[in-house]
Amino acid sequence: MNSIFDYVLFHFQRLYHLPSPLEISYGLDGRSRVQVTRTTSTFFERQQAKPVQTVWKEWHGSNLTLFFDESPDQPWFTQTEQGHVVVHYDLVASAFYLLSGWQEFYGPERDSFGRYPYKASQQARHRFITKPLVNYYLDILREAVALAYGQEILPRSWNGKPFATCLTHDVDFCQSAWKVAGKPALKKGNLGVFLKLAQQKLRGQDAWFNLPQVERELKQLHAKGTFFFLPEAAPYEGHPNADYDVSAPEIQNEIKRLAAAGHEIGLHGSHGTGTNARKLQAERAKLPANVKGNRFHYLRFDPVKTPALLAELNLLYDSTLGFPEHYGFRNSYCHPFRLFNFRERQMLPVWEVPLNLMDVTLHHPYYLQLPSAEVMPAVTPMLEEIIRFGGVFTLLWHNENFSDYGLEEGKSIFQEITRFLQNRQTCFLTAGEVIGLTE
Repeated sequence: MNSIFDYVLFHFQRLYHLPSPLEISYGLDGRSRVQVTRTTSTFFERQQAKPVQTVWKEWHGSNLTLFFDESPDQPWFTQTEQGHVVVHYDLVASAFYLLSGWQEFYGPERDSFGRYPYKASQQARHRFITKPLVNYYLDILREAVALAYGQEILPRSWNGKPFATCLTHDVDFCQSAWKVAGKPALKKGNLGVFLKLAQQKLRGQDAWFNLPQVERELKQLHAKGTFFFLPEAAPYEGHPNADYDVSAPEIQNEIKRLAAAGHEIGLHGSHGTGTNARKLQAERAKLPANVKGNRFHYLRFDPVKTPALLAELNLLYDSTLGFPEHYGFRNSYCHPFRLFNFRERQMLPVWEVPLNLMDVTLHHPYYLQLPSAEVMPAVTPMLEEIIRFGGVFTLLWHNENFSDYGLEEGKSIFQEITRFLQNRQTCFLTAGEVIGLTE
């Protein structure tokens, strides 16, 4: 259980300006200023995916799920005559369970791409996908520390701003608008659209070769983006990878131009590389030597094999962990966190920049299919949670959805989301910059 406490405490210490030295014990030792009641459950000694029992308890107007407590009747914490503060619920165990991804590692459920499916998760079962429960647990612990030490505990900021935003762009397609968007238009009788796209292609200016357009949108926001390039063009088991050759001069020129402008270049690991270290390393070698982050194509993250693989390749961070089926908090946390190695029972050096919203989630026929007018009302509660806890909002918007031939009203939806963030005084950062401020 010490590794569980150490893991949770590590992340707690990166959220707030805490007293030093900080006295917190996991278990009632009778001495520490803050003592967290430890569960008597043997759940973490076994290999089952889901706790048997859950209870709900209110905290500042929010109903929170707890996984290792039997009754919600006690106060969250009380102070003894000696000034010690006793937390009566095992916030550590519940935080670890969600943050580490325990349910995914031990859960057998997988979709056709080897991904842990949203419908199998506790987030879906108890409907808290847009509530970062781990942040709530640590907020309760913060108030307990504030009471024990008699001082206000302030959150850390992002270069003086209350929360951060990572604008990320997976570059999957930049040579095939004429085909992917043009042929369906032709079948619908829209000859003009097809001819326009075909003529652009013949002139060597495919409508999706539009990274300068993406960059202009970022410039309007005074933001730098993180661009994940896909180094593999060959299909994998019938599934498409890139429609371009990353070594082609025109692509290399774009990579160099974006990097020179201050944007971050990341690796977009292709199909199958989440379980194949040698292949992922070969793809990484096709990109600039200073690439330090990855996001897997189709968000193909294997909960059992991928974390250790990322550590083996000495990648600084990954930004794959979001459910493709739904926006929100896959690990119930709105800050970056370190991945966990369940076999060794220890924290890995690799950071995860969790993915909160992907454009494809909004319109894919297997996902939400939200009309454009419903997007902001739907995602605003999630954004408000990130703002509440001073977290990081990570948005994935593919370059083709800035064009007129991708997601319907894709550019205007992006602008509406980012305008909301800008008005709330966000700090726009690349994923690498976020990790630099978190470590």
